[in-house]
Amino acid sequence: MSEVSLRNESKVFEGERTLKEHSRRIVLAFQHLIAMFGATVLVPVLTGLDPSVALIAAGGGTLIFHLCTKGKVPVFLGSSFAFISVIITAAEMHGGDLAYAQGGLLVAGFIYVILSFCVKKIGVSRIRKFLPAQVVGPMIIVIGLNLVPTAFNMASENFVIAGITLAIALSINFFGKGFIKQLGILIAVTSGYLISLTMGMVDTASISNAAVIAIPNFTLPKFDMGAILIITPVVLAVLMEHVGDVMTNSQVVGKNFIEDPGLNRTLLGDGLATMFSSFIGGPANTTYGENTGVLAITKNYDPSIIRITAVLAIILGFVAKIGGVLLSIPQSVMGGISIMLFGMIALVGFKTLKNEKVQYDWKNVLIMAVILIIGLGTTNLATYTGITIGIPVTETVTITGVSLAALSGVILNAVLNLKTINK
Repeated sequence: MSEVSLRNESKVFEGERTLKEHSRRIVLAFQHLIAMFGATVLVPVLTGLDPSVALIAAGGGTLIFHLCTKGKVPVFLGSSFAFISVIITAAEMHGGDLAYAQGGLLVAGFIYVILSFCVKKIGVSRIRKFLPAQVVGPMIIVIGLNLVPTAFNMASENFVIAGITLAIALSINFFGKGFIKQLGILIAVTSGYLISLTMGMVDTASISNAAVIAIPNFTLPKFDMGAILIITPVVLAVLMEHVGDVMTNSQVVGKNFIEDPGLNRTLLGDGLATMFSSFIGGPANTTYGENTGVLAITKNYDPSIIRITAVLAIILGFVAKIGGVLLSIPQSVMGGISIMLFGMIALVGFKTLKNEKVQYDWKNVLIMAVILIIGLGTTNLATYTGITIGIPVTETVTITGVSLAALSGVILNAVLNLKTINK
C-alpha cells in the first residue's frame, strides 16, 4: 500500500473517530437539556413570559457565563424561581405589562455585576475564610434536600412509573460501565417515557399542536422606579444561593471554582446572563442544581458539553416540535429521575464534611445544626403551613430558606471562629 493511501486511510479513520466523539458529546448534552427543561419553561409559564424566549435566554446566558468564567465552570443557567412573585407584582402595577418587570430584572442583573467587582476588590482568599467546610457542607445538603420534596410531588403523579424510572437510573449508575453509565439519565427517562406511552399516560397534544419552526415573542424592557424597587431586593436573597451553588459544583467536580476562575467571575457571568435574558424578554437566570446532579451521576465534568446544551436550548427556542416532545414527558418520569439528581447533591454535602475532615467540636456542630434547621425548617414550614420565617427586605421579598440558612451559618461561623478568620 502506498504512503498516500495510508495517509488517506488515516484521515478517514480520524474523521470517523471525531464524528463518533461529537455524537457522544451531543447525546451527553441532551441529558442536561432534559434535566433543565421543565424548570426553565415553568417560570415563564407561571409569570406570563414566553417559554421559547426563556430557553433562548437560558442558552445565551449560559454561553455568556462560560465566557466570563474562562470556560472552566460546568454550570447551566436556567430560569430563576426566586423572582416569580416580584415579576408578577411588577407587571400588575402596570396593567400586566411584563416589560416593566424586564426593566427591574435588568437592573437586578446589573447589581450582580457591581457585586462581582466588590468581591474582586475584597479578594477571594478573604471570602474563602468565611466559607469553611462546616458551612459549605451543610449548605450543599440543604440545597439538595430542599429539592427532594419537589421531585417527590412530581413522582406522586404515578409512583409506579417514577419507581421504574428511578430503578433503571440507579441500576445503570451502579452496574453500568463506560459510555452506557454516562447515559443512565437519558436511558432511564426514555424507558419511563415509552412505558408511559404504552399505558396511555402521555399527552401528545403538546407535540401535535406545536409548530415546527416558531419565532419567539422577543420584547424590550421598560423602566419604572416602582418595579425596580420591588424586584432588585431579591438579589440579596439569591446571592448566598449563588455562592452555595458554585461551591456545590466545585465539590462535585473536585475543583475550587471560588478561587479559579473566582467568585467574582461567576457573579459577573450570572449578572450579565440575567441582563441579557431580561433585555430580550426572559426571566432572571440562575445556576441549576438539576445539571449539577447530572454531573454528579455521570462523572463527566467537561464544560464544553454544557455549552453544547446551551446551543441546543437556543435551537429549541425556535424548533417548537422538539419542545413539544419534552413537554409531553410525564411528571412521574421526571419526578423519578429528579429524586436521584437531588439526592446526589445532598450526598455531595455529606462527602464534603468527610473529605475535609471537619472537627465535630461544639462550635462546628452548632454551626452545622443552625444551617440544617433553618434551611430545612423554614422551607418546610412555609410549604406545609404557609408560615414564613425570615428577614423581610421589602413587603414582597423575604430572605428565607437556603439563603437565610447560608447567611446565618456564615455569620455564626465568623463570630465563633473570629480568631481563625483574622489570621
